[in-house]
Amino acid sequence: MRKKGFTLVELLVVIAIIGLLSTLAVVALNSARQKSRDAKRVADIKQIQTALELFFNDQNGYPVAAAGGTLGVGGFGCLGTGGWAATGCGGPYMSLVPTNPTPSGSSYIYTAATNASYTITFNLEAATGGLGSGNKTASPGGITD
Repeated sequence: MRKKGFTLVELLVVIAIIGLLSTLAVVALNSARQKSRDAKRVADIKQIQTALELFFNDQNGYPVAAAGGTLGVGGFGCLGTGGWAATGCGGPYMSLVPTNPTPSGSSYIYTAATNASYTITFNLEAATGGLGSGNKTASPGGITD
């Protein structure tokens, strides 16, 4: 009389297939997370650029920060009528400046030697929205490599 059931080899094959499929799912999930972070970075930069253009129209120039600063932290927490501030911006153009999503290799760095122009440097993990991966620069003219 023969017992019914699975052999050890059959069980090992099924376990190996399940392990392979779960590995592929984790890789796909990490890729989706990376694309999501990059899409947020591009959206954040465009939102900051819009606030800076509103500031420029009202104040006849961009806020000056010759030494540069990390957006969203310290003295660059909000953008009001007086320029960048840590908190409590009066008449804010941007009451809470976004920060780079984690994990990240860099921050959003704002630099403006004069009130005529500015640059924001940031980093993309992968190609997103027509932009390649790596360091990018945003200025009044748009986002460039």
